[in-house]
Amino acid sequence: MIRLQETVQPVLRFAPSPNGALHLGHALSALTGFELARRLGGRFLVRIEDIDRARVKPEYVAGVFEDLAWLGIAWEQPVLFQSEHLAGYRQAAARLSAMGLLYPCFASRKEIIAAADPARVDPEGALVYPGLWRGRPEADIERELAKGEPYAMRLDMERALAVARKMIGGAPITFTEIDAAGRRRIVVCDPQRWGDVVVLRKETPSSYLISVVVDDARQGVTHVTRGMDLFAATDAQRVLQILLDLPAPLYHHHRLIVDPMGQKLSKSTGAQSLASLRAAGLSAQEVLQRISREAVSLPSG
Repeated sequence: MIRLQETVQPVLRFAPSPNGALHLGHALSALTGFELARRLGGRFLVRIEDIDRARVKPEYVAGVFEDLAWLGIAWEQPVLFQSEHLAGYRQAAARLSAMGLLYPCFASRKEIIAAADPARVDPEGALVYPGLWRGRPEADIERELAKGEPYAMRLDMERALAVARKMIGGAPITFTEIDAAGRRRIVVCDPQRWGDVVVLRKETPSSYLISVVVDDARQGVTHVTRGMDLFAATDAQRVLQILLDLPAPLYHHHRLIVDPMGQKLSKSTGAQSLASLRAAGLSAQEVLQRISREAVSLPSG
């Protein structure tokens, strides 16, 4: 049976990664969740997704709180920092491993690219993992472990889907999406388009995929509001929620703010930060007006 996350009081969250300064796209996402929480009489949380310690900087963490406060967004204390909850993600991964659904992958990025089918890409445009270490003999794995080679833990998606579907009585894997008018619709997932996703990364102690589902359940999140660029990622997250027996939130994926070239705003492409807009003399109200055309399209529940 699919369990929707339904509680007396709605819980929403904004969960940025502090590996760069927040920009208008983040402001839209934070405002969407904050305003919906207020409309529903719910709680609003901030979660700092700081697992990638190589890219996280204290000034970026401080900047998150400064920017949100400047925009007039209030949140509950304490703030959850993912770096303080690594054991929980490892426990969740261990549970999947005990179910026979994870396997170590020692392949380098270069090896994966060389073996992948160039015609098969995931929703983000990346090559789908070609299964280089799926089903490899235990002797091969032990040899690499003995050498101390780093590895990622991947989800055997075909096996995982078989188990997940059995757990929900053979029903399709779905999630509930709320549109800007407040209408609910059931979205049928297609997790196989992601291939064998990474659950624990080589270079970091977890991954976005496992940590986000564990933390949404840990914090009792009932409504996930985020950009449309994460719509497809919900497919793989729903598989993990079912396998780990976690409640399913309701989802609202809002429109994206794009640059003059039609590309979504991104830290990696140098999108102008909220801090720089503030330093240039813009008021919070002026920034809110810039995104209001996007932000006012909120679901009603």
